[in-house]
Amino acid sequence: MKNDIPQKIVETPIVDSFIAPPCFEAVTVLYQDDYLLAVNKPSGLLSLSGKNPLNKDSVHYRIVKQFPTALMAHRLDFGTSGVLLLALDKKSNGELTKQFQARSVKKRYSAVLFGKVQDREGRVSVPIAKDPANFPRQKICFEQGKEAISHYRVIEYLENPPRTRVEFTPETGRTHQLRIHSLAMGHPILGCDLYANDQTEQLAERLLLHASWIEFLHPHSNQPMTIEAPCRF
Repeated sequence: MKNDIPQKIVETPIVDSFIAPPCFEAVTVLYQDDYLLAVNKPSGLLSLSGKNPLNKDSVHYRIVKQFPTALMAHRLDFGTSGVLLLALDKKSNGELTKQFQARSVKKRYSAVLFGKVQDREGRVSVPIAKDPANFPRQKICFEQGKEAISHYRVIEYLENPPRTRVEFTPETGRTHQLRIHSLAMGHPILGCDLYANDQTEQLAERLLLHASWIEFLHPHSNQPMTIEAPCRF
C-alpha cells in the first residue's frame, strides 16, 4: 500500500563559524539622556553578542555594564562603524522601533568605492534575499528578494588607484544593503570581505563604510534629533 503521509523535511541548520577578532577600540558616547543613548561604534565590533561564547564582546555587552537597561534600537554590521542608537527603557525602545519600521528614520553613510563612479548621483533599486548556501552572504533576487533602495552622491574622486568617496542615503535597511548595492553599481566598497574581490579587499584594512549621520524623533519628547559621528577615513 502506498504511503501518502507527507514526509517531514528536515533542514540543515545554518552554522555561523565566524569568530570575531578582539576589538580594542572603545565605544564612545555621542549623546545621552534619561531615555536614549547614541554611541559611535568602532569597526570590527559586533552590535550584539553572538550565540558563540567566543563572540561575547559587542556594543551591547559593553554598554550594559554602565547602563543595565540599555536595548539596541537597531544594528550595524560588524565591519561598519558609526552612529548607533540604544534605548534606556522598553517604552523608548518601542517608540524608536516604530520609527525604524515606518522608515521615518533618516540615515547617511560615508563609503569609499573601488573605481570611478561616473554619475555624480543616482538611485539603486535592487531586491535582496538571504543566500542560505553562502551564509552569511545575502544575494540579489528579483523573484523572492525584498525591496531595497539606496541613493548616493559622489563626494570626491581619489587616484592611485582610482576610488570614489560617496555618501549613501538608504531608504530601506536590508542586511548588507549598501555593500550589495555598491557591488551592483560595479564599484564594491573597499575592505569588504563578502562582496568584493581580493584586490578591493586588500586596498583597506577595514570595511570603508561609516554611519555618519542619523535623524529621528526623540522617543520621549518627540522632538527632532540629529546625531553625527565624523568619518575617520
